[in-house]
Amino acid sequence: MSRLSLYPQAADTPTRTLTEFDDIAEALGEVGVRFERWSATTPLSMGAGQDETLTAYRADVDRLMAESGYRSADVISLTPDHPQREMLRAKFLDEHTHGEDEIRFFVEGSGLFYLHIGEQVYGVLCEKNDLISVPAGTPHWFDMGPRPHFIAIRLFGNPDGWVAHFTQNPIAERFPRLEA
Repeated sequence: MSRLSLYPQAADTPTRTLTEFDDIAEALGEVGVRFERWSATTPLSMGAGQDETLTAYRADVDRLMAESGYRSADVISLTPDHPQREMLRAKFLDEHTHGEDEIRFFVEGSGLFYLHIGEQVYGVLCEKNDLISVPAGTPHWFDMGPRPHFIAIRLFGNPDGWVAHFTQNPIAERFPRLEA
């Protein structure tokens, strides 16, 4: 179940937790974050590659690319036995920004985004069927857990794909990790 936990930036305990999709979408929308429920109904093999995944969701990807001007799409697919899972987890755990929106459509599994907006931190547990768009310039980090299990489609305006600018802010170290 998708979940939004709201934290003051100085605390590691949430002041409010939302689990209803409409409540999550409304709270995130108020700070400029797009959060939608799509339908990930096409069965994929775990560890499905980019071609299989993009082909299965081509209509949705093309619609979003046309609507928002994104120029490329790729797929990140991680399983608990992925040989680089620890290195990849560590890479995304530090607070960073991007020069463009970060769009993820979870077609399988889950992952936890933390968004550092003003004096608040928004912990967004994204699950299968969730689409999140983190606005360009928003400090955030992502936790896939120690045993990742997810397939997500990523869309980019930049043809170079994922480019991070790390803030050097240690804030991410204080917040709960995705352990389940």
